[in-house]
Amino acid sequence: MTLFGYRLPGMSSLIVWGLLWEIVGQSGLTFFVPPLSEVVATLFGVIGTSAFQKALAETAYAFIAGVFFAIVIGIPVGILMGKNRLLDEMLLPWVNVFLSAPLTALVPVLMVLFGFGMKSIIITTTLFGIWIIILNSRAGVKQINRSLLEMAHSFGASPMDAFFKIYFWAALPEILGGVRIGVIRAVKGVIIGQLLISIVGFGALFELYSANFLMAHFWAVLIVLFALAFSISEFLAYLERRVSYYAAKR
Repeated sequence: MTLFGYRLPGMSSLIVWGLLWEIVGQSGLTFFVPPLSEVVATLFGVIGTSAFQKALAETAYAFIAGVFFAIVIGIPVGILMGKNRLLDEMLLPWVNVFLSAPLTALVPVLMVLFGFGMKSIIITTTLFGIWIIILNSRAGVKQINRSLLEMAHSFGASPMDAFFKIYFWAALPEILGGVRIGVIRAVKGVIIGQLLISIVGFGALFELYSANFLMAHFWAVLIVLFALAFSISEFLAYLERRVSYYAAKR
């Protein structure tokens, strides 16, 4: 961030927005935006409660399970689509449809098929994150130097050897980029699932606090959610930068 020709530290913009938030909250323009100082104080009080810890555990379980299935299914499918033209032509239209479609509209269908429990929430989380992972994995395979594949074939590499030792590692920068975006989309998926399918986890807290107009509590939980999503995204971005040399080697 640059201000009047001076380069400020990277987190300066957050400080500016925090000050604006505090000013708006103290002015009393709307009850929906309490002062940031009140939200932070409420946050430290909420974190220690059993209700928050239970909600965090339920949300983390659904999120980790959903992301796990999105990665375990999405990366192999994307790699196979990138290396097999027939499979690519069969699956690519559907992947593009689900990526661009409003997946929230599928939630009632999932509720009918899988019930109102944690299973439907995990499937919703997976559906939000998997499609971009498939597309990025496919794009990474499309960028692989053909000489690498010819070398593997000439040395008698089996299909499994080529899959794990060439396709995966050569496409790793794009795969990590897809995983990072998929994780961000999965955060939306798990909260939507907890709000629409089964009122549990952070979804239950959002419902409780908004229904009782506890805006400081509402924003405190939202800040925790944003902080967790941002931390995971930045960690994956760091890994993405660490393996960026693979792209140059291609």
